Order: sequence, then C-alpha cells, then structure tokens
Amino acid sequence: MFERRVFLGGALAAVAAGSARAQGTTGGATGPIRIATAGPMTGQYAAFGAQMKAGAEQAVTDINAGGGVLGRQLALEIGDDACDPRQAVSVANQLAGRGVRFVAGHFCSGSSIPASKVYGEEGVLQISPASTNPRFTDEGGWNTFRTCGRDDQQGQVAGKYIADNFKGQRVAILHDNSAYGKGLADETKKALNANGMQETLLAAYTPGERDYSAIVSRLQQANVQVVYVGGYHTESGLILRQAKERGMNVTLIGGDALVTNEFWQITGAAGEGTLMTFSSDPRKRPTAAAVVQRFRARNIDPEGYVLYTYAAIQIWADAARKINSLDPRRIAEALKAQGPWQTVLGPISFTPKGDVTVPDYVFYVWKNGSYSEI
Repeated sequence: MFERRVFLGGALAAVAAGSARAQGTTGGATGPIRIATAGPMTGQYAAFGAQMKAGAEQAVTDINAGGGVLGRQLALEIGDDACDPRQAVSVANQLAGRGVRFVAGHFCSGSSIPASKVYGEEGVLQISPASTNPRFTDEGGWNTFRTCGRDDQQGQVAGKYIADNFKGQRVAILHDNSAYGKGLADETKKALNANGMQETLLAAYTPGERDYSAIVSRLQQANVQVVYVGGYHTESGLILRQAKERGMNVTLIGGDALVTNEFWQITGAAGEGTLMTFSSDPRKRPTAAAVVQRFRARNIDPEGYVLYTYAAIQIWADAARKINSLDPRRIAEALKAQGPWQTVLGPISFTPKGDVTVPDYVFYVWKNGSYSEI
C-alpha cells in the first residue's frame, strides 16, 4: 500500500513552503518520496482523471513492491484541476508546497501549460501523459516532458486521412476554443488544406452545454457529411447524437479525447462508425502484458491514458535510480541524454524539448460500444 492524499484546487492551503520544499529536494531524508498525478478528478472530463489515477496508483504500488526508489517508498498525491487553468495553477502551488518532486500530469493542455510555469519555478519535474498541444513543450522550461504525441503530429494524420478517404464530401471542422481543441482543429485544418481539400464550415462551440441544436442547424444547412471535432468526448458525443436525431447521415471524426468508454454512453448507437486518432493500442503491446493483467485482475480496463500515466512514473523512477539522485533538474537532464527508457509503452526517448521521439498516431473506429484500431 502507499500513502495518498487528494488535493482539490483551492480547497487546501499549501503547507509552509520552506520546510516542505527542503524535504522534497534534498537527498538526506528517509521518509516517503512525494510524487503526484494531477488532472480532472471531478467535472465533465473526470473519466480521464480516473484513467490517470488508476495508472498512477498501480505504478506506485508496483514500484513500492519492488523496493521503492533509492530505498524509499513513494507517497502519491492526487491533484484535481477539473481541467480549469486557474484551478490547475492552484493545485500546482499546493503540490509544490507539499514537497512533491515530480508530477505525472496534467491532462488538459490548458491546465498543463500554466501549471508547468509554477512547477518550473518551484523545481518540480512534470511529465504529462496526455497534453498534446505543441505549446506545452515548445514554450516549456527545463521541466516539461510528455509520454504522448503532439497535436501537430495528430493533426497531420487526421487531415491526410480525411482528404484521402472522404474526397468530394462536405467537411465541417468544429472546436471548443480550448488549448487542446482549437490547437488540434487548427492542425487538422492545416493538413487537410495542404492535401488539397477545403472545409465547408469552420466553427466554434461552447463546451459544457447540453443543447447543441444551434451548431447542428448550421451543419444541416451546410449539408455537411463529415464533422471533425477538436474537443472532448462529452460535447462531441452530444453533437453527434443530436445530429443523428435530426436524421443527418454524418461521420464524426475526433482526436484522442474520444478514447473513453463514456463516449458511447453518451452517443449510444449514434456513435457507430465514429473515427478517432490515438496511438496504437498500448494494451496490446508485449511490454505492457504483465501490467495489463494486474489491472484486469482488479476489474480495471487500462484504456486511454492509464498506461501513459503508468509509463510517466516508471520513467521518472528509472531515471532517479540510474543517476542515483532525486534532484529534479538532474533527472530532467538524464531523461533527455540517457534514454531510451524501457516502459509499458515500449522504449521511450525524448527530444531536447521533452517530446517523445517516435509518436505513432493511428485511426480507430467505434463499433458496438467499443473502439478498435483500423
């Protein structure tokens, strides 16, 4: 077992920074090493927070069972940012104040980017399992890494696929104005246009609503046949379901934020045939077999970003052991210089910016309530 605390953004005051940070950054302590995962543990994107939490808990359990890191056990903190940028900053300050050395998070790019500034100033290493906006590492500091790919890579795959497979059809590109959603839509539009195809409609919608009849009316009036959504599963599912209820025969295409079984719970049969981009199924990789078995023994499907969170913690622990240090800056240097790191996802190396060197976006299709790689 491991020690765990949950932090709700703004709900708990930070512990006096001086003593906590001293404990978190010096090597002489003998107590548990504080690390964290942070993401949307509550709110409409909580399904992804649950994925991160499951991955982090299993990683910490496995590492502690193997003797911990440098002879010390790990204590897991869980930060809830609800995918809200201001709450993410609050959580980041709280975790830093608790002496956390390393954070596997956040989920939403709009949370990871501002939180990274806090972590950088406070000497905290950050590896996001899920934030795909290029700005996270392009504008990041010494401390920003990710185990997932980037939206410029994901958008290239999506834009080319649409141009190759839906030639002559009327395509709409929608986004939610978030760092993730708009960034992904922009990159997909760029790739679509570069492959000789123009969108019929480009529009934004407001996340968090339940009625998307206005945007569906615009899709209907434009006789749209393909809807690409840069945004999350909740709104994408509602837009699709409401379009199908009006009798529209449309194909929904989205990004990695559709990789949760909650998408089908929203759409029902309307979700049949939906396409999405994500990395090749990590659950099927030989390097993940033993860990996947442990998850399934606990009745947990390690879908989506479960294994990406596990890998982030796995990499941090291996780097600390390799250099025999818990110093976040030294670990960051080692991550870039001493890879590849052997993980449940396979071997991972990082670029000087902190991106993975070999992203592998592919297409999936939703059928009969589950998704599979095409």
